[in-house]
Amino acid sequence: MGYEVIGTMVPDNLIAGGDVPVLLKGVMIAKGNILKRGSVLGVVTASGKAVLADKSANDGSQVAKYILADDVDARYADVVAQCYVSGLFNRKALIFAENNTADDHEDSLRQYGIFLKDNLAC
Repeated sequence: MGYEVIGTMVPDNLIAGGDVPVLLKGVMIAKGNILKRGSVLGVVTASGKAVLADKSANDGSQVAKYILADDVDARYADVVAQCYVSGLFNRKALIFAENNTADDHEDSLRQYGIFLKDNLAC
């Protein structure tokens, strides 16, 4: 008879290859944040909760550690979200805090097993 389209998948080009194992970990996202897949996260030392990594911060979140695996809505409460802790990622698909770039965080990400590559534009 017929069929129904339940959903669609649009490649976002976030993962840039399989040369580095892609591993995930549950990370607590701080309340008050709405974050998109590909957001680069740092952890506030005092709370242990992740926020967008920001080079101008001095609370621990200036050190990029994770890349968010899925969109997260933590407007009203802290949320545990899956984050990449290793892998090879397209630097052009990453989301950064205002006035931050891949160059600002590439060294710290590398220390945590996350490598960046110039891939196709998204």
